[in-house]
Amino acid sequence: MAKQKKYVYSFGGGKAEGRAEMKELLGGKGANLAEMANLKIPVPAGFTITTEVCTYYY
Repeated sequence: MAKQKKYVYSFGGGKAEGRAEMKELLGGKGANLAEMANLKIPVPAGFTITTEVCTYYY
């Protein structure tokens, strides 16, 4: 079975699925929010849709 691509990355509560190094995939704001969550900086819980999905939309 083929592995599905991940299109949504969550963050908040002191953890995140993304990292600062993922700017090309998550965009600058998404990568920075993920990094702040990983550093335990209080950020509201949320999610980032990948840049690949955005290119499909536009």
